[in-house]
Amino acid sequence: MKIIIVGAYGDIGKAACNELGRRHDLIRVGRSSGDIRVDMSDRASVKAMYAQVGSVDAVVSAAGDVEFCTFEEHTEETLMTGLQQKVLGQINLVMAGLKTVVDGGSFTLTSGVLDRDPIRMGVGAATANGALAGFVTGAAIEMPRRQRVNVVSPGLLDVSVPRYGEWFPGHNPVSSERVGRAYAKSVEGAITGQVIIVD
Repeated sequence: MKIIIVGAYGDIGKAACNELGRRHDLIRVGRSSGDIRVDMSDRASVKAMYAQVGSVDAVVSAAGDVEFCTFEEHTEETLMTGLQQKVLGQINLVMAGLKTVVDGGSFTLTSGVLDRDPIRMGVGAATANGALAGFVTGAAIEMPRRQRVNVVSPGLLDVSVPRYGEWFPGHNPVSSERVGRAYAKSVEGAITGQVIIVD
């Protein structure tokens, strides 16, 4: 398969690349690095990416910013960061890519653990994650040409613990290998409209 991986150089993106790269041709995409650059929150930038790449079998997104702060510190603007970047950015990849992804191809998005196992200062991420779950559930039944859409929802990755572990007290880290296999399940399997949980 020819697969676009957006956010290929983050911890989750690397896990997806390590697994899928064993069997498929990957196009690594990032906001500031990669084979191609894209700003997911800008539909024109996403369309330009697809125009440059041409037809693909699958799109994997492991990108999307959110603001971490206390609930009382949140403003409409800070919450909009997660909605604009993590939610609408990933939705842009799907909507702009419908004609580029082949018949029976797939889109795999990324959410996270915080809408089902919250932490302090995580309300922005929890909100975005819940929105992505709703999107794939609703979009799956209307995808054209047998295309599929899922979202992988991993816990804190083992490789991320040195940077973020103190924010996740009591959470059991998940292995990068297991997270990578979740992306393989979505891309290479047959499911659609699913939240693929990796706890």
